[in-house]
Amino acid sequence: MVLPKGFLFDFDGVIVDSFESHYSAWTSAFKELFNQEIAPFPKFNAGKSPMIIAEYFCAVIGKEAQTEELYFLKDEHIKTRFKVPKLLPGVREFTTLLTKEKIPYGIASNATKQFLKNSVHHLDLNFTTVFGVQDYVKPKPAPEAYILLAETLGFKEEDFKDIWVFEDSLTGTKAAKAAGMVAIGITTQYTEEELKEAGSILVFPTLLEAFHYLTN
Repeated sequence: MVLPKGFLFDFDGVIVDSFESHYSAWTSAFKELFNQEIAPFPKFNAGKSPMIIAEYFCAVIGKEAQTEELYFLKDEHIKTRFKVPKLLPGVREFTTLLTKEKIPYGIASNATKQFLKNSVHHLDLNFTTVFGVQDYVKPKPAPEAYILLAETLGFKEEDFKDIWVFEDSLTGTKAAKAAGMVAIGITTQYTEEELKEAGSILVFPTLLEAFHYLTN
């Protein structure tokens, strides 16, 4: 099988299971700021920018005016109380293959840059091009994140149709589709049907199954 020209990866839910890393930071920051227990994390916020998530948690208790305060405090907690996320299957196989084949690849996430940097370091991942939410004017579901990453990797707009983007969220899938790239779903958050409805061309349980699909 002829491999695509490039591979772009979301981070949370594709490269790692980071739910506990993020939610524990939201929980401790919320408790420090409001002295209250935080609401459960709703699935519809998966893949959205941290500011939108902060706004949601503040709105639950009628404290929308403190959205930015919670956002920055959570970012501080995720640095000072960092919990290493769990690596998902297939990541090392993919980076080894793409390095060997000299195919450009990188990460574009709505997570903060510090969290991404810490995670890549602690898990010893082979990703040198990594973008986080502070790098975009408009985070996902806008296409900017993936366009920025593709252009940084040396691609032109005419190449976009030959670039695969791995996403587990509807937010990110819509961003990949809007960028004119090939969205590939990973079912850590949503069903195959939901991801295909959002624009995924193919869907796999993890990157490992996608790796076998491409190499067998």
